[in-house]
Amino acid sequence: MTRLVQRILLLFFLGAPSLFAQEILTIHSPKNLKQTDSVLVFKPKQISGQTPLVYLLHGHNANYRSWSKLADLQALANQYHFIIVCPDGLKKSWYLNSPNPDSTQYERFFLEELMPAINKKYPVDTQRVFVTGASMGGFGAMWLMTKYPHLFAGAGSTSGVLNLRYSAFRKTTIAYLLGTYDDKNPLYDEFSPVNRLSALQGQNKALIFDTGTEDYLYITSKQFRQKCDDLKIKATYIAQPGGHTGGYWSKTIPKHFEFFAEHLKNQK
Repeated sequence: MTRLVQRILLLFFLGAPSLFAQEILTIHSPKNLKQTDSVLVFKPKQISGQTPLVYLLHGHNANYRSWSKLADLQALANQYHFIIVCPDGLKKSWYLNSPNPDSTQYERFFLEELMPAINKKYPVDTQRVFVTGASMGGFGAMWLMTKYPHLFAGAGSTSGVLNLRYSAFRKTTIAYLLGTYDDKNPLYDEFSPVNRLSALQGQNKALIFDTGTEDYLYITSKQFRQKCDDLKIKATYIAQPGGHTGGYWSKTIPKHFEFFAEHLKNQK
């Protein structure tokens, strides 16, 4: 056996635990999604007992594999001891229930099918579940957090669409879900997380959000921060150079995991 072959085999076996710590699940959802959803799951190399979990939501026109191309999720799972779940948001579901009967009901899928399936298959500590994401996924994370705070210990958003009226898709994919965009359509306000923050008053939730200063959605994070301040909701807000890009999210998402882990540490 040559030294080159030995080195290749050694690298394979050293990497094997990480490879086998990843799984792809498929959940058939004929009623809510009208199709099958693929879910990429990363488990810590060592799991002993109930384990905290992070749902990681992708952005518009992306899929369940997109985050794994932007960050080393296996390393994050190992370092912070989180199960990481990356569902497929079907490119443009916005992770919500649409009044449009022909559309997907992703929010219902998330609550009634995805979460139960994950809790059944993995040793999830249901009191230590977090949700975060980028762009459309940042919207989805904060939407779910503000609507179902009892289900999550905290939430994050990087470059999130925290006010739907500022989204570049308000007249296209969001309009398909919520109806024609105009100033008189109340759904654009009712579904915007910035207008739902009162649901988190008086609750000790871990909230973190950031947007690059060159991002067109920077204004929505500034609004979100001001609303948190007005309502005296504790939250970590980060403003730093960057645009609405995958390169920016690659740098920011590890900070969310660090923040969630620190929150759990402080709860002990």
